[in-house]
Amino acid sequence: MTSNELLMEGVELMFVGMGAVFLFLILLVGCTNLMSWLVSRFFPEQAPVAAAPVRKAPASEPAVDPEMLAVITAAIRQHRSRRAA
Repeated sequence: MTSNELLMEGVELMFVGMGAVFLFLILLVGCTNLMSWLVSRFFPEQAPVAAAPVRKAPASEPAVDPEMLAVITAAIRQHRSRRAA
């Protein structure tokens, strides 16, 4: 065999392999779509029932403890004073 014949045989083998992979992927996508269609047709999802929203009573206490608010404010002031210096 000459090198030219070997090269042509290699190219032919490459196309056969790539064609086989391409056909397999097309078959895989087709089967996946078919299974998806079958499942959605014979086992449909039931629509979720929306529950009525529960209203919360307004909190009588503040969301943040006043002492915690003072600590946070002091920390912010300290951080800003260090950053400005």
